[in-house]
Amino acid sequence: MSNLKTGNAPSLSVVVPHFIFSALSFLCLTVFIFLTGTDVLGPYFNSKLLAITHLAVLGWASMLAFGALYQLIPVVFETALYSELLAKITFWIFAIAIFLLVYAFWTSAFGTTLLYASSLMFIALFGFIGNVLLSQRRGKQNIQSRYVVTAILWLLLTALFGLLIAINFRYPFLSQIHLHYLKIHAHLGLVGWFVILIVGVSSSLIPMFLISHSPNEDKLNYAYYLINGGLLLLGLDWLVLQGTMLIPVYWLSISLGIIFYLMFVWEVYKKRLRKELDIGMKHTLISVLSMLLPILLSLTVMLKLDFENSFQLRATTLYGFSIIFGLITPIILSQTYKTLPFIVWLHKYKQLVGKFKTPLPKELYSEWVATLQFYSYNLAVIVLILAITSNNIWMIRLGSCFLLITAVLYNLNVFKIIFHKVKTESIST
Repeated sequence: MSNLKTGNAPSLSVVVPHFIFSALSFLCLTVFIFLTGTDVLGPYFNSKLLAITHLAVLGWASMLAFGALYQLIPVVFETALYSELLAKITFWIFAIAIFLLVYAFWTSAFGTTLLYASSLMFIALFGFIGNVLLSQRRGKQNIQSRYVVTAILWLLLTALFGLLIAINFRYPFLSQIHLHYLKIHAHLGLVGWFVILIVGVSSSLIPMFLISHSPNEDKLNYAYYLINGGLLLLGLDWLVLQGTMLIPVYWLSISLGIIFYLMFVWEVYKKRLRKELDIGMKHTLISVLSMLLPILLSLTVMLKLDFENSFQLRATTLYGFSIIFGLITPIILSQTYKTLPFIVWLHKYKQLVGKFKTPLPKELYSEWVATLQFYSYNLAVIVLILAITSNNIWMIRLGSCFLLITAVLYNLNVFKIIFHKVKTESIST
């Protein structure tokens, strides 16, 4: 983060609430997973699983993504955030909408409560998207900024589909069943919002953190058009034609795009000057490699290979799990340790640099807690993948315990960073 334009960085009051809400959402998420047990192995369109999924993608992942993007706009766009006031207003609307949405799903209140929650969600996301787009207009145009802008446009479409589905629960008007539109809604969010955003932001941060200079960005351009083109055609096919024989072609386009991105990361990794990887970069590289798992699982679901129906159902659940907990969560865990310590350090020590000896950003959190969290998380994911695959409830409970331990350890470090007390030493002359 050393080349962050610190003069353009937003205030602590804009960014930190997003990290706090996200960390607490992660903790609640792991508690919900532990409590649901058998629901995790059931149909993916059930109220408890929908509540867990939306808490994961909105309260845990998207909330932190918003806060991180506000801080990273000086890196990606090379300009200041358009409006800090709008960011603060958006945060509170988004937080209330998440609470109402999770409550609506958990209690199966698919009527008025879901409609209110979805409306507030759309307003919050519209405010966030407007803030980022207005910031981007004043900033630098590059491949990373193109990825970020495209990702938030996919987010807008995702929110619109979610709102339409919520309206349809209250006032039916859509021609197909909810599952059909839910499938489109999920892919616009998971692939369009998260995958595109992760590729765009990580393609800027990974070379920075690994100290890999002037990487060739041709593969990022190929990835951009292949992933977005494949997703656009897939969404239109599902929406207008209800699925045709061309679905595998769209899958191939998205998959090739992801492979081009992985090739870019591999080149950056080979040329890195920083050989030793910290906990944050280990999480990041595991997340990047995990992109291959949902590709294989989606192929299994799409081709309906000769497995029993129950396994097809579990493969669909595992597909969503692999994106949320194999790809998205590790990248969040990694970037928390890369961004939040620097954000807090910048606020507390910027004016003291050169006058006193100050701690490094990585000294604001406990390294051994982060290491323990790294291993507990990977163990949780492995056990839960095996549990879903084998349909074993006891392994679900064991994996849920490891995931809960991960969330507790993560929260300990997050709040240790946020409530860090200034420590200085006189500079020896």
